[in-house]
Amino acid sequence: MAKRDYYEVLGVTKGATAEEIKKAYRKMAIKYHPDKNPDNPEAEDKFKEAAEAYEVLSNPEKRQRYDQFGHQGVGGSAGYGGGGMNMEDIFSQFGDIFGGGGFDSFFGGGGSRRTKKGTNLRVKLKLSLSEVANGVEKKIKVKRQKVAEGVTFKNCVSCQGSGQIKKVVNTMLGQMVSASTCPTCQGSGKIVDKKPANADYQGLVVSEEVIPINIPAGVGEGMQLSLSGKGNEIPGGIPGDLLIVVEEIADEVLIRDGNNVVYDLYISFIDAVLGASVEVPTIEGKVKIKLEPGTQSGKILRLKGKGIKELNGYGKGDQLIHVNVWTPKELNKEERQLLETLRNSENFRPNPGKSEKSIFDKVKEFF
Repeated sequence: MAKRDYYEVLGVTKGATAEEIKKAYRKMAIKYHPDKNPDNPEAEDKFKEAAEAYEVLSNPEKRQRYDQFGHQGVGGSAGYGGGGMNMEDIFSQFGDIFGGGGFDSFFGGGGSRRTKKGTNLRVKLKLSLSEVANGVEKKIKVKRQKVAEGVTFKNCVSCQGSGQIKKVVNTMLGQMVSASTCPTCQGSGKIVDKKPANADYQGLVVSEEVIPINIPAGVGEGMQLSLSGKGNEIPGGIPGDLLIVVEEIADEVLIRDGNNVVYDLYISFIDAVLGASVEVPTIEGKVKIKLEPGTQSGKILRLKGKGIKELNGYGKGDQLIHVNVWTPKELNKEERQLLETLRNSENFRPNPGKSEKSIFDKVKEFF
C-alpha cells in the first residue's frame, strides 16, 4: 500500500511552521493514542503513521530531503529512515511532546512500563558512483555495547521491577498518584545481579562486530539507511538501531546529476568536421558512439537508460554526453600554413541557420 503524504497525514500545509507541525502531531497523538483506543488496530496504525510523519517533518534536514525527493529521500520503505516505526520507537522518541510528563502521565499514569531502547549508532559509508548506481553489499565493522555473556539480572529494588516510582500527593481534590521513571534502573525494571569482571555496572561490554548491509541502487548523498536492532543493547530492553549515512565519492570522469550521468567529451576540430567513432566511459563500461560530420561544440548526446536506477523504483536515468570541440593553442609552421589556406573559404565561415539551437534553447531542452 502506497504511503500517504506526510503533510496530509498531519493535516498541515507544506509551508507549516515547526510549531504548527508539533501542534498537529500532538492533536493526532491524543486522538489515536492506544490508551484511548484499546484493541483498535486502525487507531494504532494511524498513531504510528502520525509519529512517522512527525519524525520526518520535525527534523529540518529530513524535511528538506522529503520536500525534494518525497518518501524515497527519507527511505520510504520499511527498514529505512522513518519507515516501519514500532510503538517502542514512538514512546521513546516523542514521549516528551506533551510537556515532559510523557504519554503515560498525560493519560493518567497508566502504570505500565514501556520497554527501554538502547542508543542508536551512526556511521558514514563512502560509496563510489558505480556502487550508488548498481547497489552493493558492504560489510561494516562497528563497536557496539552488548550484554555480557554470563551476566544475570534481578528486579530493581527501588521500583520492584515496574520501572516506575509512584508517589501519592495529597491535594484539595484528594490523593493523586504520580509516576516517574525509576532513577535506579532508568526504567528497565532490572539491575545487575552478577556480572563478569570485564563488564560495566550495567553488565555491558564493548564488542566489535562485522555487519553486512545491502545498499539499494539509487541512494544519494546524505541519505540515511537503518538496520533495526544493530545499535547498542540495554539491560531489560531492546537494542538500538545502526544508522548508515551515505557519502558519495566524486567520480574522476562521470558527474552525477540526479539520476542522470554527465560526461564531457572533447573532440578535435577534424573529428567534428569529418565525423568519427569514439569510445566513451559509462557506469557499465566503455561504449562506442558515432559522431556525425559537422558536429557542433555544445551538442548534447543522450544514451538512454545508461544513468542511475531510481531508488525503490523501476526507471533509470540517462547518460548525457556534452560535446566540446578542442581548439589547439599552439600550431607548428606547417599546420598554420594549412589552415591559412582555408581561412577565406566560404564553407569555414560561421553561418548558423535556424536549425542551430542557441545555448538558451539547449539549456531549456535539457531541463
